[in-house]
Order: sequence, then C-alpha cells, then structure tokens
Amino acid sequence: MAGGTIEYKEPSFLKSFVAGGVGGVALLYVGHPLDTIKVRLQTMPQPLPGHPPMFSGALDCIYTTVKKEGVRGLYRGLLSPLVGVTPVYALYFLGYSTGKRLQLKNVDDHLSLPQHFMAGMVGGVYSTPVTAPVERVKCVMQIQQGSKGQVKYSSSWDCARHLCRCGGVASLYQGTMATLLRGMRNIGVMFGLCSLPLLSLKHDAVRYMVLVN
Repeated sequence: MAGGTIEYKEPSFLKSFVAGGVGGVALLYVGHPLDTIKVRLQTMPQPLPGHPPMFSGALDCIYTTVKKEGVRGLYRGLLSPLVGVTPVYALYFLGYSTGKRLQLKNVDDHLSLPQHFMAGMVGGVYSTPVTAPVERVKCVMQIQQGSKGQVKYSSSWDCARHLCRCGGVASLYQGTMATLLRGMRNIGVMFGLCSLPLLSLKHDAVRYMVLVN
C-alpha cells in the first residue's frame, strides 16, 4: 500500500479452494442436523384419519430422532456432502471468478451489485454436476427412518451404489434442474451480499477494500 491506495490481489485458486473447503465443512457440521429435520418434516407420510402425525413439529422431530437413533441420527447422510464440500466450494469461487471476467471489459472496471449476483450464478452452474448427486444421496438418507431397525441403506456409499445399481448413474441426477436453479439463486445471493461491503467502501483511490497477503 503506497500513497493511501489499497492494492487488491486476486486470491489464488489454492487459497479459494482451502478457504472454501474449511468454511464448507464448518457449515455442514452446524447446519446438517437442521437440514435433516427439515427434510423429515417435509417427507413424513400423511397420517391416517384419527391418527396423529409422525411428528407434531420440529422440536418433536428432533426429540424422536435422537430418542430412536441417537445424535448420529441428526447427521444421517452427512458423508455425501462432506466428501463433496471442498470441490463444490472451489467450483463456487472458480465460477464466480469466471463470471466476473466475462463481464469486465477493462481491468479497471467496477462491477455493480447485479453483476456480482450474475457472476455468482455462474458458480452455481459450475457446481451443479457435483452437488446434484450429493443432494440426491443426502435426501434419500435423511428420509430413511431408523424405526424398528428397518434401515435400507447402511451408509451414503451404500445408498449411492444401490441407486446406481437400480437406475444407473442417471438416477443420481434426478432433480438436477431444481438443484441448478437453487444453486444459481443461492450462490448469486451469497456473492452479491459479500460484495456489498466492498461496494459501500469503494472510493476514487480504492478499487476494493480487501488485502490478500
């Protein structure tokens, strides 16, 4: 930094890969139990007339899951996204970087908030070939109820093998379009929001208020 000007250096692919992987793993361990509860509530069968529902609410779902399956039940299906989280987040950043370059006509140009959003959408496109099968296996594992010991799949790998055996590799990509649209929206919003502090702090002498050593 010289003469009051803050220099910006584009993060290397390795730094983005490691940072995204570490952040993704932390996010999974915190958010996966809630995701499991959400999926189970969304997919629980309709109760018969005169019978109560399987779960009366989120807290009851958590209590029942822990009682029947232990705390591990909240992390059912974790292995699948855990394996893919590092390459997925690396693809997010790679796609975002590509999206920015596609919109920059000159090196000194500044991207607007909508342009950051669209650049992030490219990250959602890049990551879909990895996230689609991961989400498919995760959801199948999450809706598998562990009552009375009737467990169809012993692990995420067993689930993936069974799906491929019965329906081929294409069965892992059921719901890809929904995953693609969700990924474009979510990653676009993520990078768009991350750009807000940079855009608000920008002035004539500063391109971005970020220092990368």
